[in-house]
Amino acid sequence: MLSNRLRHKALFNKIVTSKEAASWIQNGMTIGFSGFTSSGDPKRLPIAIAERAHKEGKPFKINVYTGASVSPHIDSVLAEYMNLRLPFQSNDTLRKEINQGHIRYIDQHLSETGDALNTHAIPQVDIAVVEALAITEDGNIIPTTSCGNTHNYIKNAKEVIVELNLAQPLSLEGVHDIYDIPAFGRRQAIPLTSVDQRIGCTGIPVEFDRIKGIVVTNVPDTPKKLIEPDKETIIIADHLLNFLQEEVKAGRLSKKLPPLQSGVGSVANAVFYGFLRSEFSDLQLYSEVLQDSVFDLIDEGKVRFASGGALTLSEAKMNRVLQNFEKYREKIVLRPQDMSNNPEIIRRLGLITINTALEVDIYGNVNSTHVMGSKMMNGIGGSGDFTRNARISIFVTKSTAKNGCISSIVPFASHIDHTAHDTMVIITEQGVADLRGLSPRERAEEIMKNCAHPSYRNQLYDYFHEALQRGGYTPHVIEKAFSWHTRFLESGTMLEPMIKAEKPKAKMSVH
Repeated sequence: MLSNRLRHKALFNKIVTSKEAASWIQNGMTIGFSGFTSSGDPKRLPIAIAERAHKEGKPFKINVYTGASVSPHIDSVLAEYMNLRLPFQSNDTLRKEINQGHIRYIDQHLSETGDALNTHAIPQVDIAVVEALAITEDGNIIPTTSCGNTHNYIKNAKEVIVELNLAQPLSLEGVHDIYDIPAFGRRQAIPLTSVDQRIGCTGIPVEFDRIKGIVVTNVPDTPKKLIEPDKETIIIADHLLNFLQEEVKAGRLSKKLPPLQSGVGSVANAVFYGFLRSEFSDLQLYSEVLQDSVFDLIDEGKVRFASGGALTLSEAKMNRVLQNFEKYREKIVLRPQDMSNNPEIIRRLGLITINTALEVDIYGNVNSTHVMGSKMMNGIGGSGDFTRNARISIFVTKSTAKNGCISSIVPFASHIDHTAHDTMVIITEQGVADLRGLSPRERAEEIMKNCAHPSYRNQLYDYFHEALQRGGYTPHVIEKAFSWHTRFLESGTMLEPMIKAEKPKAKMSVH
């Protein structure tokens, strides 16, 4: 019943069709949408906006802000009508428009969007369009399966349009922890000292007169396509677990591990499944997404508590989790991304962070966003927030891509999102490179020896040996630094002609 969702009689007078609500979105506006990784985003209104713009055939462009990536209901359908998009995306249609220069894209650290908005560093939100589970008697919007930037968009918007989604179960109510970080100059320490602590409210306050309309929908979230663990990701997971076990043996970690973070996507999700086979238990997560593996770990008694910003689940897992959510209510919390990704909290809790790299160079610089140095893939997302502030920052990647035609370990990363100062551990299916306490030349030895695929290892040693002859703190052969990328673009492979898989060359002096 709608009365279970709209708990003040005056709200019923605000119910409108999606067509009427779409008529309020005007050319040049900035719209703040709820949603984070295809969870908790509006389902019907973006489609209605696109249908209206197409039918009218007039110039129509809007700025689109979200929490992170969102479903095709927004990013595919509205792509041709976007002027500006931030702070993260993972949509094929949108990616093509961005890389062709048709859409201005601002790739932001996810923890910083709220501050950019609140300090007027970016255009202000005209209308916030947010999915809700319910609106309470006292004017609190209850989010659904994500928090994202919703509270900041509601706070700053001139008006709010609510999509009340009947497909989202009421059992989600109470799982959110909405904490509004004060403005610069008035900010004190965020009083969060443990993963399972709650310091905020379960809803987002809004004045009834700012709610311009309510659209009732009944559409589930778009499921995440997550690839099952394969041979290589299983090996990567085993390397990760062995590394953590060695840290425990060395006394650098206790057997009860510090809180963990795992990045978005199939590789990170698959690697995290490795904890099912491990000796570790009583695990805690402080992350931006809670993917399939987290709920399997909860079911197996491996994870005690998980804090995230969104439920990012496959279709099968989504159906099972949401239909039985009472089972998980006391073991998870969902927070806004300026909390889930907050550098202060990450540093205080001492997280072990696990994120995915596109490529890593021999000195430990990581590219997580740009294919061949110029084509935007998705964006930096929260990986920078976590990596820079972690107790131990770990990047995982398969050592090759494109059936071995691309090496993920290269002489010089074609784009750098995470500098060698912040990356501590690199793991591929080949092994582990622990870079802590090493100079650049020593880091290169570790990465080439332990992480590079044998097909490319001799090429890396040849490059490094030539670079050493030129000297320098971080030796490079500048005119050859990107020759691997050039070779791939010209011939379809990074392998040099006649290069075959061989044993690595004997270790050379790097001093």
